[in-house]
Amino acid sequence: MKEILFICTHNSARSQMAEALTNTYLSNSYKAFSAGTTATKVNPYIVKGLNEVGIDTSKLWSKSINEFKGKQFDVVVTVCDSAKETCPFFPGKQVMHKSFADPSKFMGTEGQIMRQVRKVRDEIKKWITKTFQ
Repeated sequence: MKEILFICTHNSARSQMAEALTNTYLSNSYKAFSAGTTATKVNPYIVKGLNEVGIDTSKLWSKSINEFKGKQFDVVVTVCDSAKETCPFFPGKQVMHKSFADPSKFMGTEGQIMRQVRKVRDEIKKWITKTFQ
């Protein structure tokens, strides 16, 4: 089983979704983890968006990349431009970058925000299943 680490700035949204979606849809091949250059907390809209598609989010929490120092991954993916620019080199047999819109910047009513969250969630799912399957 290959191990993959998704990194974004705060480990609150995009990397959390990538971790959860990979562990749900590609669990036969990958074990995913996520971290942020600065850990904060998981965005509640992300929890709601993942729960909508039947993903258990009870084990998600915001983690710093420092928690994974010294660990080797098969794949390391930055999922936001800021993390790509500020993340110290994190070794992986394969290092990739794929930027997605930042849910922490979404504005509007709860319904409008959730529409945008669903769009990013679905984009991440499509990308991971195409890239890693």
